[in-house]
Amino acid sequence: MSTTTPPRGLYLITPDIADDAQLLARTRPLLDSGAVTWLQYRNKSAGDAQRRRQAEQLLALCQAVGVPLIINDDLALALAIGAAGLHREDDISTLAQLRTALGPHALLGASCYDQPALAEAAVREGASYVSFGAFFASRSKPTTHRATPAVFQATASLGVPRVAIGGLTPDNAGPVVAAGADLVAVIGGVVDAPDPIAAARALQALFA
Repeated sequence: MSTTTPPRGLYLITPDIADDAQLLARTRPLLDSGAVTWLQYRNKSAGDAQRRRQAEQLLALCQAVGVPLIINDDLALALAIGAAGLHREDDISTLAQLRTALGPHALLGASCYDQPALAEAAVREGASYVSFGAFFASRSKPTTHRATPAVFQATASLGVPRVAIGGLTPDNAGPVVAAGADLVAVIGGVVDAPDPIAAARALQALFA
């Protein structure tokens, strides 16, 4: 899914929520607020049927407000519901294989941790955006890799949107945005905040 203006802002990732109604109730106001640039559906604990059901419901919400829905690590689900794209975390399928399956216009993201060389390879293989992290400790994205804002300076000529992820909040995301991050991917920094909509708007405002 290409645009003439590179996307910037909040890349919201859904938390693992078993109750469908609760997931929608927590996500809909954030989408309606206008503070979300992209939404990623990520649920590592649900079964296939529930993941399909939740993804379809989120897709309807996203389409209503013009926000692309990206599916985490499930090519079959992304294709089945007609999602805007896919984010790859595992290495079961190559990015080139995923690009062929998704077609030329879908969003295809790759986790590149703290490694600019990995991001360069990902773009050559068909990624339309890359993510770096974790920048801070994160319950949802535990990793031994710890990125710094310098990774954005090292990838300034990459030519695709670059995403920062890992423990980001309105209070600590400023330096990564200033360093060149095009989007900040957040779960807990928004959904666990005392006022999730205020947190989402504060993150989006960093890009103003």
